[in-house]
Amino acid sequence: MAEHGGFEDLLDAMKRAAAVLRDAGVPFMLAGGLACWARGGPPTEHDVDLMLKPDDADVACKALEAAGFVIEQPPEAWLRKAWWGEVMVDLIHRPAHVDVDDALLGRADDLEVQAVSMPVMAADDLLMSKLLALTEHHADYESVLEVGRALREQIHWDDVRARTSSSPFATAYFVLAEELGIA
Repeated sequence: MAEHGGFEDLLDAMKRAAAVLRDAGVPFMLAGGLACWARGGPPTEHDVDLMLKPDDADVACKALEAAGFVIEQPPEAWLRKAWWGEVMVDLIHRPAHVDVDDALLGRADDLEVQAVSMPVMAADDLLMSKLLALTEHHADYESVLEVGRALREQIHWDDVRARTSSSPFATAYFVLAEELGIA
């Protein structure tokens, strides 16, 4: 995991993976903690999250493997893992409650991330995906509050609330966010 190599190793793996996917013509976007960081949030040292369409997962894995990444198929069917040394790159193609499709990828913004231009998940979609992943077994509000606080000026709060209205965990989040002065 990236904890062993630190933030610089995480960024190196991110840039390498993004360049490989770009050169292979695989549409993708930076997601998760690094997408939040790229948009002005706090740094993360966990892993690299890249989202891509389900039909592109095999091509992406082949391209990354040819570039020296070690590919792993974990038991979870919604992702693949690509390792660059000690750094894990999650290739997320079927996340819970979110379709990775042209519309989602089209909402990403092309940002310069460590001197590499890449699509970065829209702030609304970042928060929405984190909210919809909350369950009774994983109801940790720390990361979603952190995203909301760090990216509050970039988030269209009414839109995210409407898109997550089916989740009681998202409803609870909005109460917290409003009481804390985030939303």
